Amino acid sequence: MNTPSLQAHVSPEEWQLRLDLAAAYRLVALYGWSDLVFTHISARIPGPEHHFLINPYGLMFDEITASSLVKVDQDCNKLSDSPFPVNPAGFTIHSAIHAVREDAGCVLHTHTRAGVGVSAQQAGVLPISQQSTFVLASLAYHGYEGVAFREDEKPRLQADLGDKNFLMLRNHGLLTVGRSIADAFLNMYIFESTCQIQLAAQSGGAALTEVNPQIVQGVAHAMKVQTGGMGGAFVWPALIRKLDRVDTGWRA
Repeated sequence: MNTPSLQAHVSPEEWQLRLDLAAAYRLVALYGWSDLVFTHISARIPGPEHHFLINPYGLMFDEITASSLVKVDQDCNKLSDSPFPVNPAGFTIHSAIHAVREDAGCVLHTHTRAGVGVSAQQAGVLPISQQSTFVLASLAYHGYEGVAFREDEKPRLQADLGDKNFLMLRNHGLLTVGRSIADAFLNMYIFESTCQIQLAAQSGGAALTEVNPQIVQGVAHAMKVQTGGMGGAFVWPALIRKLDRVDTGWRA
């Protein structure tokens, strides 16, 4: 898609956010987590206005660029001139979370086979892998109420999520919250890996060994040690290099 560059027309802070969000969309596509044009990643633009960036509805995730991202308000009304439509229904879950979580700089939602598969299991995420311990330390569940576009579902979703950063949407998919785009992406990488590992372990048919619950309780400290206290920022530069080796078009 040839979209005129917005770099000269937005603040340096917004442009960097656009670059990071476009990279996140491309990386989701690269890792095989996209669902055609469906699902969304939203990012809050710094400032008191509570404005957000979201994907232009109808573009594949590997087509999205920094300039094609659409600026919207809390109700998903377009705030900038864009030839692309937005999907207010798709923003329902995101707006609900952004409204009550000031720390939610980014909300990332997927419909992967592994994620939906585990979300349909009554026990949900099992403590059977190192990856699962990071998820279980901050995991919430939200029951399926049909396609999530009704305003009356928002309070229940907000209450179910609480202060957690991993949300399993029953029979629907996975969602992560992060202070930054990098944090939300790293959380989703761990969440998706957890689900893939669980399905692989279950497919073997043997009895599963569960992790000691005390280990889960201390996992927050372990994560800080693993990333030097930087969270997603520790791996984000490497992910950007990986993406640039494939295609730099997302930077436009």
